[in-house]
Amino acid sequence: MAYGFTTAAYVVAAVLFILSLGGLSGQESAKRAIWYGIAGMALAVVATLFGPASGNWFLSVIMIAIGGTAGWLIAKRVQMTEMPQLVAAMHSLVGLAAVFVGFNAQIELARVLRARAEGLAIDFTGFAGVLMHKTQAEINVLKIEVFLGVFIGAVTFTGSVVAFGKLSGRVDGKPKKLPLGHALNAGALAAAFLFGALYLAGFGPGILWLMLIAGLAFFIGWHLIMGIGGADMPVVVSMLNSYSGWAAAAIGFTLGNDLLIVTGALVGSSGAILSYIMCKAMNRHFVSVILGGFGGEAGPAALIEGEQIAIDADGVAAALNDADSVVIVPGYGMAVAQAQAAVSELTRKLRAAGKEVRFAIHPVAGRLPGHMNVLLAEAKVPYDIVLEMDEINDDFPSTDVVIVIGSNDIVNPAAQDDPNSPIAGMPVLEVWRAKQVFVSKRGQGTGYSGIENPLFFKENTRMFYGDAKDSINKLIPMLD
Repeated sequence: MAYGFTTAAYVVAAVLFILSLGGLSGQESAKRAIWYGIAGMALAVVATLFGPASGNWFLSVIMIAIGGTAGWLIAKRVQMTEMPQLVAAMHSLVGLAAVFVGFNAQIELARVLRARAEGLAIDFTGFAGVLMHKTQAEINVLKIEVFLGVFIGAVTFTGSVVAFGKLSGRVDGKPKKLPLGHALNAGALAAAFLFGALYLAGFGPGILWLMLIAGLAFFIGWHLIMGIGGADMPVVVSMLNSYSGWAAAAIGFTLGNDLLIVTGALVGSSGAILSYIMCKAMNRHFVSVILGGFGGEAGPAALIEGEQIAIDADGVAAALNDADSVVIVPGYGMAVAQAQAAVSELTRKLRAAGKEVRFAIHPVAGRLPGHMNVLLAEAKVPYDIVLEMDEINDDFPSTDVVIVIGSNDIVNPAAQDDPNSPIAGMPVLEVWRAKQVFVSKRGQGTGYSGIENPLFFKENTRMFYGDAKDSINKLIPMLD
């Protein structure tokens, strides 16, 4: 009876997770999709607590209460600008959980094998009781699952910790590798698989091999992500999301939990697909992303001629009043300044004056896929005027005014003009083709990625210095 209930609940939960992923593809359905995910997870937890081979309910409830409370408090405190680092932190916990589950599975397996060798008729319960009835072939498969779970989980853990540090500014965003970096990664990978083979063959204590495998995987995860530059962090977050999904799937195979397998596969595959899409958007090679081989060395950057010319709010307002078409390009600077509400009010006032206003969204704007879309939706900007790069790039030559708010790499013409640029070949929003460009920026710094932007020096560009929220609020009362 319990098994039937759990199986049925898992099927419903899996359907809810699929609906959740599908709904997240559109802004209008995203909020409903989140509730699908919440309902699916709640159902999955309840079904697991009351399913077969369950126990320790009191301890489980306490752990769920502690984790749920901690998650609630953290989520309430985190600003939208900090969401990328929160996602990275959550990925690290999934990876660490996979490592712990793998070690626990090996400890339980060692108990069962010892009892078998000594001919003891012990009535094991829980996971050990399941292991007691497995054949040697099934145990070998289990050990492969444990090896994969520990290895992928350990890579995910340290990689996500480094990503968290880079996104939060606690770790330098520039790519850093040890001497012979790729050779070190390859050597560590080869050693991990050698130890994995020894673990599977049963030489020596299995827990020792798993500890060595985990240690090597921790190094690989750390070194891979340290070698990736800050400009590529959105792809890294998506890639780690995929890794965490495969780690969860490996846990599911180890524990014989069908829902974990399905959920992990959904997260792993969707994360991999998103990483591939984002790599195309940044003109990166997918394999290079997986190996941490991009964002590194480049030749000397091209010299930039001209100077950055500042403009005040009066000048920007005058241009907006004369314009018929306006395109707004939001970036991470808008998120930092919490300027989305002011931008929404600016949009409302311009549209009320009969002007065409649209938003241009680059696939990797911000530090998380969809970051800008979420902020604009939060500020109630109409969905139909928020356009992707491919939909609007050809319209810039006929645009009167472009306002760039806190963006750098995604509007950098060096991606097309300078083959030595770290972002060479990356598709960008070609805002410099518009008649006038105003860049809202705090100062003359190069921003998170450390790449200079020739756009700021072009003749049709003016720098609108200051906090983005304050700057936009100054414009609003000046508009006709």
